[in-house]
Amino acid sequence: MSAFLNAAATSVATADTAEGPACAEPLPVLGRDVTVPLVTGGEVTYAALDYAASAPALQRVWDDVAAYAPYYGSVHRGAGYLSQLSTDLFEQSRVTVAEFLDCRPSDQVIFTRSTTDSLNLLAAVLPADCQVFVFETEHHASLLPWTNAQVTYLDAPRTPGEAVATLERALADRAPLGSPLLERSRELGEGPALVCVTGASNVTGELWPVKELAAAAHAHGARIVLDAAQLAPHHPVSVQDLDVDWVAFSGHKLYAPFGSGVLAGRADWLQQAEPYLAGGGASRKVARREDGGVDVEWHTTAARHEAGSPNVIGVYSIASACKALTEAGFDGLVARERHLIAKVREGLAEVPAVRILSLFGDDAPRVGVISFVVDGWNSSHFAAALSAEYGIGVRDGLFCAHPLVRTLLGSEPQAQGECGAPEAAPGERSLNAIRVSFGAGTPDEHVERFVRAVKELVADGAKWQYRTEEGRCVPAV
Repeated sequence: MSAFLNAAATSVATADTAEGPACAEPLPVLGRDVTVPLVTGGEVTYAALDYAASAPALQRVWDDVAAYAPYYGSVHRGAGYLSQLSTDLFEQSRVTVAEFLDCRPSDQVIFTRSTTDSLNLLAAVLPADCQVFVFETEHHASLLPWTNAQVTYLDAPRTPGEAVATLERALADRAPLGSPLLERSRELGEGPALVCVTGASNVTGELWPVKELAAAAHAHGARIVLDAAQLAPHHPVSVQDLDVDWVAFSGHKLYAPFGSGVLAGRADWLQQAEPYLAGGGASRKVARREDGGVDVEWHTTAARHEAGSPNVIGVYSIASACKALTEAGFDGLVARERHLIAKVREGLAEVPAVRILSLFGDDAPRVGVISFVVDGWNSSHFAAALSAEYGIGVRDGLFCAHPLVRTLLGSEPQAQGECGAPEAAPGERSLNAIRVSFGAGTPDEHVERFVRAVKELVADGAKWQYRTEEGRCVPAV
């Protein structure tokens, strides 16, 4: 290993991170001291409560990337020192991610652009006639990529047990005994059927029974991919313990916002399929034929689906975040996040006008993602007031999970003409919600300010006038 990598390892070991199971302090993140102006006058430290969209970079990740940046070079096949060093860093990052996910020895770790890219890659390598089973509750990243497969969309369950039972029924009905599809399934061992499920909802934050769903999938000869975009930043993810076939997540939700993602899992479908992208790096040998064509021998390693110049900085940042979270200790991170969740939920429960959205009920375990609606308010208007008058950043809308949010809201009306109300089709009600989300870098003050702001807005109304501009609710000048 290069001298730089040894030095980086020492830096990692001595980084200023929270220690011990109590994890009393938030992990240092970029932007924690940024101030923003208020429409009512003055400035306030920005409360970033939109982690579910993109989490801020860990200070540790930023420092590691800054230390490496002067040594940046092309990855693979370069003879120069910086190229060799960067290649070592890139491939060692693959090992770090595999360890973070507790992958099987035979699994491949492929670097992509995001969770969306990872799941589209998996969709591209599915065997012919593969059937895909996906709950309507999924984020669009895991709901929509399966356009070339036979897809069964499952209704939103109302308990974890119902989720497992729904999947078992669907898989049991997928192919009658003696059918060609079932015979092929037996030949392949675990396919050709795939279940796609989230680990934690990006709308409600609720944890899904992944291990039980994996057992159900495997009992019926199917494989399962875990969308861990919202799970990996908050809880440990073990491929082996959960017994999932693949896992996908994004760096930008894991405190490493540099444009990389991960697909990790079984190699066979990946090796048997055509490369996701054709180009340099994916090809092992290319030769002209006498008839004027080209013969290509593709790699069978992860490189098969990593054509082009890799995003080494993005990949290294993910590895740095994996190390930082592991060394901080998930026991402490989870305990602290539960403390913040309790603060928010208990505070919102004191406001009768607020309704928290949930599939599995108040007692369901969850990560730091909470969505809600407020009686008498359009959610876009409420979110705009939180930002402009209190310096609090949340999200409003349908959160790229339209079927789920529509199911949770049902026919609950929100005023059509109110500031920021999303346009609705004729005869359809305008629906949207507010989402607050937080994580390892969130201080208590941010969630406390949020709860106070909600109470004040509900009790006293907004202090400012707002108008709709390009579909968004913004302060009126």
